[in-house]
Amino acid sequence: MTTAFHPAVESAGATEPCAGRAIAREDGSASPRIRHFRAPVERHFLAEDRDKVTVLFGGFTWKHERLIAAILRRGGYRCQRLPTPDLEAFALGKEFGNNGQCNPTYFTIGSLIQFLRSLEEQGRSRREIVESYIFFTAGSCGPCRFGMYESEYRLALENAGYAGFRLVLYQAEQAIKAAAKNTGLQFTVDFNLGALNMLFLGDMANDLSYRIRPFETVPGSTDRAIGEVVDRFADFLERRPHFEISARQPRPAARLVAQSRRLKGFLNVAGKAADHLFSREFAEETRLAHERLDAVEVDHTRVKPVVKIVGEFWAQLTEGDGNFNMFAFLESEGAQVHVESISGWIAYLLYQSRTGMEARKGLEDRYMDARWWELRKIAANRWGYRCKWLLLRTSEWAWAHLYARTARRMGGLTPPLVSQRELARLAHPFYHSLARGGEGHLEVGKNVYYSTNRLCHMVLALKPFGCMPSSQSDGVQSAVVNRFPEMIFLPVETSGEGAINAYSRVQMALGDARARARAEFDAALASTGHSLDAIRAYAGRHRPLRSPFYPFPRRQGVAGEAANFVLHVGRLIDGKERLASLPGKP
Repeated sequence: MTTAFHPAVESAGATEPCAGRAIAREDGSASPRIRHFRAPVERHFLAEDRDKVTVLFGGFTWKHERLIAAILRRGGYRCQRLPTPDLEAFALGKEFGNNGQCNPTYFTIGSLIQFLRSLEEQGRSRREIVESYIFFTAGSCGPCRFGMYESEYRLALENAGYAGFRLVLYQAEQAIKAAAKNTGLQFTVDFNLGALNMLFLGDMANDLSYRIRPFETVPGSTDRAIGEVVDRFADFLERRPHFEISARQPRPAARLVAQSRRLKGFLNVAGKAADHLFSREFAEETRLAHERLDAVEVDHTRVKPVVKIVGEFWAQLTEGDGNFNMFAFLESEGAQVHVESISGWIAYLLYQSRTGMEARKGLEDRYMDARWWELRKIAANRWGYRCKWLLLRTSEWAWAHLYARTARRMGGLTPPLVSQRELARLAHPFYHSLARGGEGHLEVGKNVYYSTNRLCHMVLALKPFGCMPSSQSDGVQSAVVNRFPEMIFLPVETSGEGAINAYSRVQMALGDARARARAEFDAALASTGHSLDAIRAYAGRHRPLRSPFYPFPRRQGVAGEAANFVLHVGRLIDGKERLASLPGKP
């Protein structure tokens, strides 16, 4: 008699039966032993491997990756960043992976396989490659396919002939667990604080490159300046000395500190945090970066439609074929691109952790069975909740504050992080702010925020083909656009194919945004009573007006850079306003 298939019977990776004996069937025959799936056991990245193993990473902008390499090398790791994934990498990912995956999966694992094959072409054996390299990347769990990336990476590597290649995933909620298994990775205070500075500096460099380049008077000057700034930041992060209390403490306090391990540990951590966040060296590096970028002359009178980028985390960040090189395409079409920051995503995660905890209040109490008269248990529950809540709330405030402080030191051109509470409030009538998966309510909240506050002319949402959370957002956006008919919103699903179709759709929407920007500029110029030649001549006589960091006022309801600029210069010519000082200069 043929045995019917059961998904749990003799499944791949099985190691032990779930029962000690076979289960008797109704007809008296014994069914096969049921074996449960077990994740494959792999070798961990150990401390003794650090001098022999190279850590591979990728998936961010080149500015972030240059700084990531710096903090890894400062931590004593051998590292190398992967090239920006291209269409060949996408094809490799599809060839060796399962069907129906997110295109970030295909691009990322394809890029890794592409690199490993290049090592083989240089004469390295596959066994040597598997032993000498690991891939360090982000992981997650939840309602979208991001939680399956790890298993898909392993499958593709095995199919490509690199079975046993080690993957090290970093999950924010499991960082300590990951470090315990992979002792080669040491998430020390210095490493984490260096990563914090890396994120802020990388976000600043990335944002400033897109805010300055569309208005540069000398083509290529922005890219050269940004390259020099990022190289300088990387050198600073790699070479800065680590703070140690034993080397900094006053002699009279040395004996007291040495006698108490807890006091020494606390002072050492506090000193490291202060040194990373408030040191003169860090302030000096940001000041020098500001000066270098200030040397780039710009023409603020160029009319550029402002396109705000939102969408899925990877698709809205990458600068390659993974999103059709969309940022470069938009700039070639005469637009100014406002990109998203990694820091904004982390602010969202902190906010979601706190609001999720508030929603679950009382469900995770240590003493859930406490009666009304058991005051000590009730107090313990409330104390534990308040401590966790305060920690998260303080983290949210500190994160936003440090980001804004770094932006001010870099010239003040990058705006502060948008309030997560405000984004949730705007999105909640359309998309529940506690819904998890992908960017959750952020796509809806950002669309409403930037459109209703006239901070852009068009919102472009980039997301992988078939991304479940983004598909939900797109369904909701139809109601949003009906509620706010003045907004120009365009969702674009990215994959390895369909670039021409995507460009065509973007051009059509961009045409409307360009017309809106031009009408806004013409109205602003007409209201000044001066010609465009007169505005440009006045700017030509005053060097501060040709600085990318000149702080001209942003009028309510005016999104364009050029429109705001001519309104300000018109008032300068009429003597109604005074020429402002550049940030950081008298």
